[in-house]
Amino acid sequence: MPFRRHAERHRTDRIGWLRAAVLGANDGIVSTASLVVGVAAASASQSSVLLTGVAGLVAGAMSMAAGEYVSVHSQADTEKADLSRERRELESDPAAELRELTAIYMKRGLDAGLAHQVAGQLTVHDALGAHARDELGISASLSANPIQAALASAASFAVGAALPLAVTALAPAHGLIFWVSGMSLAFLALLGAVAARVGGADLLTGAWRVTFWGALAMAITAGVGSLFGAAI
Repeated sequence: MPFRRHAERHRTDRIGWLRAAVLGANDGIVSTASLVVGVAAASASQSSVLLTGVAGLVAGAMSMAAGEYVSVHSQADTEKADLSRERRELESDPAAELRELTAIYMKRGLDAGLAHQVAGQLTVHDALGAHARDELGISASLSANPIQAALASAASFAVGAALPLAVTALAPAHGLIFWVSGMSLAFLALLGAVAARVGGADLLTGAWRVTFWGALAMAITAGVGSLFGAAI
């Protein structure tokens, strides 16, 4: 009877792009809404507030992309260096590497004989892959992808920032702070719930977490804007 593989999809496969996308969208909403609310609290005109928000969107998206690329590229460089070192060790002393892999499997509960057999078969199949996964903790689903992370961060930031900007453009001038703050908190709650749903976490916890910090950021920025507006 032929072996039938049971196909499964795990949420850890999404962790690379999900983290960057959620971080970018959350930062886009919070930073842009806070910027808009802070400038509006300083008694600036609606057109000035909107222009400031657009500038914040462009600068923020570029900053997120650059920061994420550099950060994740550093992680990728570290992974490549570890893999290169492991490759050299496999070439120079394969017996020691086999004993090392055997010891890892013994610590996980296998007896010595079975651990040695498993280590031997995996070494024959893909020695570097076995050591990368079980010794270094590097796997295909969790490996760093700088370009993917940078693009996801920039795009999600721009989408997140566009939401409070749209409210700024459409809301009446006399209620601008109320509309931007209220709608941005609603957007954050929705983002937190969606991210929690995709990641398999509790929806209410995810929504509350991002909403609380967003509200705090907007409140502090509005307070600072009011102080500067009163001083002018």
